Amino acid sequence: MDEPKMISPKPPRKNVLKTISGVVFLALGIILLISFVSYIFHGHNDQSQLADFWSREVVAENVLGKLGAYLGELFIYHGVGITAVFLPIFFILLGIKILFKFKQIKPFKLLYNCLFFLIWTPIFLGFVSKIGILHGVMGFEINDYMNTFIGKIGMGILLGMSLILYMVINWRITPEKLASSVQRKSKGLDEDDENLEPEIKTEKQTEASISEIPKPKKITPDPIEELSLDNLNPKTELIITDFPEEKKTISPSNELIIENISTKDEDDLELTVEKIKQEDTVEKISANLVEKHGEYDPTLDLPGFKFPPLDLLRKYDSGENVTINQQELERNKNRIIETLANYGIGISQIKATIGPTVTLYEIVPEAGVRISKIKNLEDDIALSLSALGIRIIAPIPGKGTIGIEVPNSHPTMVSMRSVIASQKFQTAKMELPIAFGKTISNETFVADLAKMPHLLMAGATGQGKSVGLNAIITSLLYKKHPSELKFVMVDPKKVELTLYSKIERHYLAKLPDSDDAIITDNKKVINTLNSLCIEMDDRYELLKNAYVRNLKEYNEKFKQRKLNPENGHRYLPYIVLIVDEFADLIMTAGKEVEMPIARLAQLARAVGIHLIIATQRPSVNVITGTIKANFPARVAFRVTSKIDSRTILDSSGADQLIGKGDMLFTTGNELVRLQCAFVDTPEVDEITEYIGSQKGYPDAFLLPEYVGEDGGSAMDIDLNDRDSLFDDAARIVVMSQQGSASLLQRKLKLGYNRAGRLIDQLEAAGIVGPFEGSKARQVLIMDDMSLEQLLNNLNQN
Repeated sequence: MDEPKMISPKPPRKNVLKTISGVVFLALGIILLISFVSYIFHGHNDQSQLADFWSREVVAENVLGKLGAYLGELFIYHGVGITAVFLPIFFILLGIKILFKFKQIKPFKLLYNCLFFLIWTPIFLGFVSKIGILHGVMGFEINDYMNTFIGKIGMGILLGMSLILYMVINWRITPEKLASSVQRKSKGLDEDDENLEPEIKTEKQTEASISEIPKPKKITPDPIEELSLDNLNPKTELIITDFPEEKKTISPSNELIIENISTKDEDDLELTVEKIKQEDTVEKISANLVEKHGEYDPTLDLPGFKFPPLDLLRKYDSGENVTINQQELERNKNRIIETLANYGIGISQIKATIGPTVTLYEIVPEAGVRISKIKNLEDDIALSLSALGIRIIAPIPGKGTIGIEVPNSHPTMVSMRSVIASQKFQTAKMELPIAFGKTISNETFVADLAKMPHLLMAGATGQGKSVGLNAIITSLLYKKHPSELKFVMVDPKKVELTLYSKIERHYLAKLPDSDDAIITDNKKVINTLNSLCIEMDDRYELLKNAYVRNLKEYNEKFKQRKLNPENGHRYLPYIVLIVDEFADLIMTAGKEVEMPIARLAQLARAVGIHLIIATQRPSVNVITGTIKANFPARVAFRVTSKIDSRTILDSSGADQLIGKGDMLFTTGNELVRLQCAFVDTPEVDEITEYIGSQKGYPDAFLLPEYVGEDGGSAMDIDLNDRDSLFDDAARIVVMSQQGSASLLQRKLKLGYNRAGRLIDQLEAAGIVGPFEGSKARQVLIMDDMSLEQLLNNLNQN
């Protein structure tokens, strides 16, 4: 019977890839090294041959032929000169390390240490020599450029200073260190001998006594003795004698002799010394946790979540490039010059900047012309141009020009896809980036909601306000993970934000007893706003206990595992409150809505709660002074009057917009005119469908429970299901004769929700009276004896 053949297992794929990469790096390094060395000897003759690189008749003298000549020409002559030889050495060492796993070879450490000289050497060689093969084009060009500014002497000083600074920073070379080194060499000592200098001086003094000591016996030194003598020279031999009453000395043979001062009695008890333990600090514990488990990653709650792709957004034919109509530009320029000339205003210079929907004409008037005179001609210029929405900026902030914004006869649509796909948005290092659209110079405009920190939007019906809200939400959905961001959406019109109900389990937040995450009932808005105030207070308590000032610092500390979840700490996502029609809320709820909105706007920024409020009626009874004071960032679409423009922007201009997404944005400084990006309802539907179809959380993000003044009843309380702290709460209330939830919060260190439930249970048990508005509840039990009797009856039942 044949013996079974042994099948060797296949090497892991990872090892195969490592071997391949090691061979590639090694071969690449050898090819470059041979090419460079051969180029140093034959490069001068091969330079003329490279012009006919593909001709078979031309033969290079380089060992590797025309390829080697080309590599040498590229890296040495057109590069960094002979310094380029470092590159193949690096590749060879890297290949050897990968193939044979030599720990002694550290190519990247070598690269780090030589990085300065890779730049400095070609410049130095270009300074001291004119031989092209030594310094290459880089060294020659830098020297030639710098010589025109600081001269030959200045260049030499700069090279010497940079070398000295590198030695001081990298090698820690200081005058004190050099002086100490010179002093040691003058004494004929190295660093190790310096420590033994005092003992060596005593050799002659003790030489006579050493000769009289009997020959000692060598024994293995105790570890404790070794620890106490680790400063000695390694050649020193440790010897312990059996002869008492002798002195410690150093023999001429550099042997240390130590006597036993006293002998240990056999009846003595051995002393056991317990090792002192170092207490672990919070920083040490957190560092150990990070080393063991890594930093906390909130996105691991939904590890398979995928951001919506760009393909879900439409690509319009006219959305990428702005078309330039030269005839229209010339016609508008001539009419502006002619109109101003009719009023005796001369122009010395005019320039046009073409945007998607508006062209900005910058003019420089002649000396002596008053700016107010041009500003008053706004309507006359609009009449001459036969255009709607002429806006004059006199002067343009930061420039010595006057701007005249003229709408284009054929505006270009700005698609949401074009701003989302822009590099400015994709690489934005912001907490809550929002891509509004494009500026008048056709640049993508990205702002950070976390820096605003709240946004107020206004505009007449049909001017692009709802599209602007969709653009803001879409920007955040493409940038933030569901664990990092939650929306609270209020939609009194009931049709604008309902599409986002599909992402309830991913991005939305709601009250615990609410069935729908999109709030359409104005009565529920009051409870939601007050719930957000409770969430804000809870977050401030967490920030206070974590000794941080804002949400970003808190989350960074939590990720580094410096905050214990057992103490109530948790990762806090950003919360964005969006109100689509604020005027309707003010009409129905009034102060009940305005007060929590104002409180959130004043305080919620630091804890990551941001507000976006939109209204189509920017009147003073809707956007009150309290609201405006806490919303420095404003967005204005086209409004019908200058009064509305001043209400929203504190200046005119919004009444001169042309509509269809044309908007003005300000953060309290200058006004920026933008064309809002267009995102259609089917695009929003596809995005929400894509996100909603993925695995999400079990439910929406639950806000703290809030019960209004008219909510809750003692008839709904089941006393058989009492809180574990019911007896303690009852004793506190009776002892203080004050029935309030805030008292229980302070005494029992509870949250608002649990303290409220305890008060309801105390009311159902007949210990406190019913709710009486702003006053504390009446306590119905007057003494401890009556209370104990009541509690015993409840416990028996």
